[in-house]
Amino acid sequence: MRRAMTALALPFSHLLPKPIPPLKRKLPPSHYLFSRFRVFSSSSATPLTSPATPCFSPPPKNGVGLDLEPYLACSMPGRRLKVAVLISGGVDSSVALRLLHAAGHKCTAFYLKIWFQEDFENFWSECPWDEDLKYATAVCDSIDVPLEVVHLSDEYWNNVVSHIINEYRCGRTPNPDVLCNTRIKFGAFLEAVKKMEFDYIASGHYAHVVHSSPENPSGLSILKLSRDMVKDQTYFLSHLSQSQLKRLLFPLGCMQKDEVRSLAHCMNLPNKNRKDSQGICFLGKVKFSEFVEKHIGEREGVILEAETGDYLGNHRGFWFYTIGQRQGLRLPGGPWYVVGKDTHHNVVFVSRKYFSVDKRRRTFRVGSLMWFNGFCPADDEQIHCKVRHSPDFYECNVKHEPSKDDKNEDCLVVHLNEDDQGLAAGQFAAFYRGDTCLGSGIISNTSDGKTFPICSRALELAKLEDKSKLGKPVRIINL
Repeated sequence: MRRAMTALALPFSHLLPKPIPPLKRKLPPSHYLFSRFRVFSSSSATPLTSPATPCFSPPPKNGVGLDLEPYLACSMPGRRLKVAVLISGGVDSSVALRLLHAAGHKCTAFYLKIWFQEDFENFWSECPWDEDLKYATAVCDSIDVPLEVVHLSDEYWNNVVSHIINEYRCGRTPNPDVLCNTRIKFGAFLEAVKKMEFDYIASGHYAHVVHSSPENPSGLSILKLSRDMVKDQTYFLSHLSQSQLKRLLFPLGCMQKDEVRSLAHCMNLPNKNRKDSQGICFLGKVKFSEFVEKHIGEREGVILEAETGDYLGNHRGFWFYTIGQRQGLRLPGGPWYVVGKDTHHNVVFVSRKYFSVDKRRRTFRVGSLMWFNGFCPADDEQIHCKVRHSPDFYECNVKHEPSKDDKNEDCLVVHLNEDDQGLAAGQFAAFYRGDTCLGSGIISNTSDGKTFPICSRALELAKLEDKSKLGKPVRIINL
């Protein structure tokens, strides 16, 4: 059985409180970047209400008269600010907007249109963002906040999607959510509204930014863990720059998810019972495998057992698999896990002994480092890290060394206090000192040579040009 990572109880200082060229793609006719969106209103849109859920007391109409002061710790109450609020149509961003409005700020809501429905017209029976926008409009109408749609499909394709596709072609595992935050939500969008002179950009992320006082505008901003450790999204925000962080405001950082959901009911929001979105934001109902198949295609390859080299079956292309994956292999006698890939010969290596003690690993390199100014850890300093979005942390120590690819850039050798079998190149590692996020980098490889051992027979068979010489797959005996 897999040993769970050590959950760390961290103190809170706020208890309430060589770049890859873009792929070419046939683009639709150009649009204006911004479009005023008042086609739908709360009175004319398709009804968005759902069965009522009990609240502390009967919810006031549109939440008018509801005392929100106890929930404004992360909304900078007492200051009259001009805030751009990213709204998705979901509960979290809607509650964030209402809190900022209640705090007395002048808010403008923005919906980012990053879908490329022309790429998946056969998958969708209706416009994929139509429902989201109806909800967002209804929420804004209830408090008379203007809503604008920002068209960033091309920017999203060039800066996120093409990068993801190229990473998968190279056998790495990128994180779309981190890239979306750094390059789109708080990158392209922030640049697009620069001339509008907003004081802050806000969203429904579960994180908390502590800014320096207005009297010290040159001071550093600090990214802190959310009060809700399960929903905490600092991992997804860990690759931002200090200049980006200084512009951000997260009203939900001082709250638990159940509090947010309860507030949605007390505010009588039209989306109060709407389920949280899952998966990659730009895909909607499209499965990730369908997206990969459309843009990379399929190429049949073989599956070999790592310990024996036995030919077990076929796969659709190595880019559909990542280290530690067990789903989609379609092999009997499992569970089987992906433990290695030969990207040159399109071979996937698997094992049923993925969690054997002698095969675990805990040391890896991290490059493309981004630190929030002044928070770079010292060599051998004991800190904590996350290697995926999770409420759990690893204790670790780090050591700086020159990058093998670029001597002008440092990389970090990270040694965890316990093993992790799911380390995969392309993923992000985020680092923490107490409840403060220091920054993050991209995992390049293991640095102690302890990748899962592939036997010499398996490595040689993988190089066969004519895989038909392997014969038929061996009969798998159940353990």
